[in-house]
Amino acid sequence: MALQALLWDVDGTLAETERDGHRCAFNAAFAAAGITLHWDAVTYGRWLAIAGGRERIAAALTELEHAPPTAERVEALQAAKQGHYAALMARGALQLRPGVRTLILEAQRLGLQQVIVTTSGRTAVAALVERLLPEAGGAFRFWVCGEDVARKKPDPEAYRQASERLGLAPDQLLAIEDSPAGLASATTAGLACVITRSHYGHHLAPGHFGAARAVLSGLGPEDRVLQGPACEGPGITLSYLETLL
Repeated sequence: MALQALLWDVDGTLAETERDGHRCAFNAAFAAAGITLHWDAVTYGRWLAIAGGRERIAAALTELEHAPPTAERVEALQAAKQGHYAALMARGALQLRPGVRTLILEAQRLGLQQVIVTTSGRTAVAALVERLLPEAGGAFRFWVCGEDVARKKPDPEAYRQASERLGLAPDQLLAIEDSPAGLASATTAGLACVITRSHYGHHLAPGHFGAARAVLSGLGPEDRVLQGPACEGPGITLSYLETLL
């Protein structure tokens, strides 16, 4: 195969973690700290324009209180939020999106390298992989997480780091993303990128994903190509993804 590695985003791509996980965990952390912030699903969608939990907390508190919070306060809230997120995972509140497990295991069987490339913290990624992908944790050669980069998506640093660590040419890699920020990060690093539209991605106009090789409704057996080359047969296969390079 010309395709040698899949580079996976996490939030919105592997699972609907933004709406049903991170948002709820932020709200729980705010409530426990006596902060009068509560993000409904629509409001939280607007805060997704800011990449990274710490950055989102700092911006929200600055807007609410008209002064930037201390770094210590942000860290304490982020730690509390991560604890609530892990608890949501532990009680089974989140599930993988359709087709994700099948594709990861098929790629592993065929010997493709796989990497996680995310702006999420390592603690949150570990909670997801341990709970939702216990049989496939070894499928990922390494993770590039928010703590590993100085500049988060849409900056290309995370994808450039992953490409360098893999030692592969960009034209052998395919990024799987769900957001305009992730798409910009991957394509600026020289990688082909496919979009699997998440809950929040479905609300964006097609023009936000113009640089993608294809835009998919998802990766499951009932999903379809929304923009890009047609996929023969039911579902999204590795063979189809390879044609996108």
